[in-house]
Amino acid sequence: MKERYIPGACNIGIEETRKRKRIGWIGLIITLILWLILVLFDIPRPWRIAVFFPATLSALGFIQARMHFCAYLGFVSLSKIPETGKAEPVEQTEYRKKDRIKAMQIVVLSVLTGFIVTIVAYSYP
Repeated sequence: MKERYIPGACNIGIEETRKRKRIGWIGLIITLILWLILVLFDIPRPWRIAVFFPATLSALGFIQARMHFCAYLGFVSLSKIPETGKAEPVEQTEYRKKDRIKAMQIVVLSVLTGFIVTIVAYSYP
């Protein structure tokens, strides 16, 4: 099946989706390592708030990969389909609006996920 740009639904192809998954895994690994260090070395609990950043990064990567949609490209009205190595501008105003809405949804979901992970990390004994 050939991938194509769908306003507010798909603005990256297979290779860009793979990059987002890698970012998700990297963020997850950093989150877990950071949390383990904070717990194992009995570092004061307020420092556990630091897991917010890699947890949010991880969520950004996984959510963008799952949705086949890059939030950054959505905000700046670009698409990387077809994957020619460069981003193509999205010309239609209605399409740009749909892309920005999807990009904002991704950011909000990612921040919310980072916040939830931080609460769990902070609450752990």
